[in-house]
Amino acid sequence: MKLQNLNMIPFNTSLMGVLKGVFDYYDIKMTNGMAYGGSGHAFLINIHDVVCPSGPYCWKYNKFFELVKNLGIEIIDLGFFHNKHKVDDRNKVELKMRKYLDAGMPCLAQNMENQTIIGYDDNQFLLAQPWNPECEFTPANLTFGSWKEFGSAIHATFFAFKKVPTKEKTTIIKQSLSYAVDLFKNPDQYNFEKYRIGSGAYDNWIKALEEGKADDHGNWWNAMVWAECRKMAGEYFAEIADTHKGKTSELARELSTQYSGVAGRLFKIGNKETKAQEKIQLLKDTKEKDETAVRKIEELLKVF
Repeated sequence: MKLQNLNMIPFNTSLMGVLKGVFDYYDIKMTNGMAYGGSGHAFLINIHDVVCPSGPYCWKYNKFFELVKNLGIEIIDLGFFHNKHKVDDRNKVELKMRKYLDAGMPCLAQNMENQTIIGYDDNQFLLAQPWNPECEFTPANLTFGSWKEFGSAIHATFFAFKKVPTKEKTTIIKQSLSYAVDLFKNPDQYNFEKYRIGSGAYDNWIKALEEGKADDHGNWWNAMVWAECRKMAGEYFAEIADTHKGKTSELARELSTQYSGVAGRLFKIGNKETKAQEKIQLLKDTKEKDETAVRKIEELLKVF
């Protein structure tokens, strides 16, 4: 069986690519800016102390899941699995996912990357691939029982997506903006050891570049993901500015410009031709711009 009209959108931020595809599948009208902004993902930045490519994946999702539910999708955690889990354990979660899929509910496989589970046949689950269908890193299927396509190191979490009522727009916006501020004011409740969120993410990144410890691929990939997030933050605030008046619209318009500028700097940091010293200076400037934007969000919350 295969769920019809279910696609994975080729965003750099693959988790959002999964979610936007699920919004479309459930016919929940959702712009890219609202999906990123309303879920709070637009405001996240998470960097490991050597800038490894895992930054976009290894953070605490609880509050993010709450905000996604505001947008009309409940994310159901089906559990984490690694190499020590036996076939019986795998069979149990596979049965759950087949039941969800049979009920018309998409699922997600997260193992080093995010992939929508779009259906299954007699032997395997069918997986959407985030970008290039020929990419070996993201398998097109997952064999029942063995999960051999995940290779020797399994760190897999599975989720199901249930459609729920969407919250009122003002609630969505206020809660997402409060989360944006909290990511910078209370980052430790969202990050794991060796990772830092918010201003600390920039500090990790700068320090790794200064000490020559930054992973080249990780530098590029983190920049691409977080630049995309800030670009979508700009789109989110442009939508808010267009649908509100007075001081609210004015501040939102300023924030749209601010985040578009942050996105541009991050894309330049991701350019492999940009010298390390230039990246360091850009990161220092970008950190300041991001912090200024957060303070402006606090202003916006007071008048919203």
